[in-house]
Amino acid sequence: MCISIEEMNPTFLYTWKGTRDKNRDESAYHSHEHLELAFILSGEGKYRFEDGIVSVKEGDVLIINPGVKHQALACPEAETPATEFFAGAKDFRISGCPENALPVPEGGHVLHTAGELWQRLFKLYSAMEAEKSACRQGRYFMLKAYLMQMILLVFREACRSEEQADGESVEAVNKKNIVEQIIDYFEDHYSEKISLDQIAENMYLSPFYISKIFKSETGDTPIRHLINIRLEKARERLAGGYSGSIQEVAASVGYDDAYHFSKLFKKRYGISPSRVRKKA
Repeated sequence: MCISIEEMNPTFLYTWKGTRDKNRDESAYHSHEHLELAFILSGEGKYRFEDGIVSVKEGDVLIINPGVKHQALACPEAETPATEFFAGAKDFRISGCPENALPVPEGGHVLHTAGELWQRLFKLYSAMEAEKSACRQGRYFMLKAYLMQMILLVFREACRSEEQADGESVEAVNKKNIVEQIIDYFEDHYSEKISLDQIAENMYLSPFYISKIFKSETGDTPIRHLINIRLEKARERLAGGYSGSIQEVAASVGYDDAYHFSKLFKKRYGISPSRVRKKA
């Protein structure tokens, strides 16, 4: 399936962001004459389609093609209700698809995304929200440009093979890449103030998602992993004959409180920082 420039010149219709009432169904079971993309930014939800009910969660993209009847359903069992971002488009055509429609994965309606793809989509969503709020000249064309990128990214992913040549799933590879980025960041910035919220914002992901995949890949939480890096760097410094005070050692690995640092150090290594320095 191929796309030419002439075929990909959509009309931007709208965007909308909101959080569902997890105890109430959407009022109408309905369809559109245009394409609607629904990005699940956080939480969980359920949707009714003609061929059944599907569950959605953070990172999912609903591809709602023209004429497809759908309805958001109550999901009282969800720990966090779904926050969604919708974008509408028309006046485009992709080879092999009806007008204003995208291919859907395995005949379904939900595209599961993760890692780099979700980062890129989330960044585009953030840019569209900022552009809407700014009300600057050329806003429509900026929104259209962002929307076109969204459509193309979703199209590419919907057409991709689910498995890579080596048999490892795309989602698994994306998760590994995210975790590797976080660990590299820790190694380069362990002496600075670091928070999970800051990392999540930089990567255009939610703190919950980052914590979840980090633990699934490493068996540890991001913050615990950062603490271990800091303590190991401090131990190496002390064992190498560093002559500065314990306060200076603590500060060099990101701790303002020397007492708190010493407690963490002794808990991990069974010996105080000062004893390690004396042995050196």
